[in-house]
Amino acid sequence: MNPLNSPLEIGVRALVLLAESHPQPLDLAQLAVLDHAVLHSGDLDGPPSLHPSLPGHTGELGMKRTVLEQALLVLIRAGLASVKPDETGLVYCTTERGPAFVDILEAPYVARLRERAEWAVHHWAPGTDVRAATAELLNGSLPTPRPSEGRRD
Repeated sequence: MNPLNSPLEIGVRALVLLAESHPQPLDLAQLAVLDHAVLHSGDLDGPPSLHPSLPGHTGELGMKRTVLEQALLVLIRAGLASVKPDETGLVYCTTERGPAFVDILEAPYVARLRERAEWAVHHWAPGTDVRAATAELLNGSLPTPRPSEGRRD
């Protein structure tokens, strides 16, 4: 298994995002866009990006959703995350063990990931319409925060 963009790597990023958004659950679309924002935060007027800005990196989004679903299953099986229905569909959240697991990760990459997750969840996402952001990313233009009625647009 290639560890880059594997369910394991994306699962760690998803768990960090879920821990940062706790107790607010996130759906698959939100997690995919937030993961992109964490990796490419410098392109979104945030902290320096975790990954380099390569041509065509917006194409990652389509592939990411499939691997993200696999990653969430890994987290659920490990007891670090859970899934539940709400009025809009399925949403994901951490279990009590999720944030504790994130806290024991000491790699410098994880520290940078946590900083960008805090920025993405609390500063970038509240003003971002997830559907519009996804469309803009797929069309090659990066979203900027804009007022919206709620985080689950």
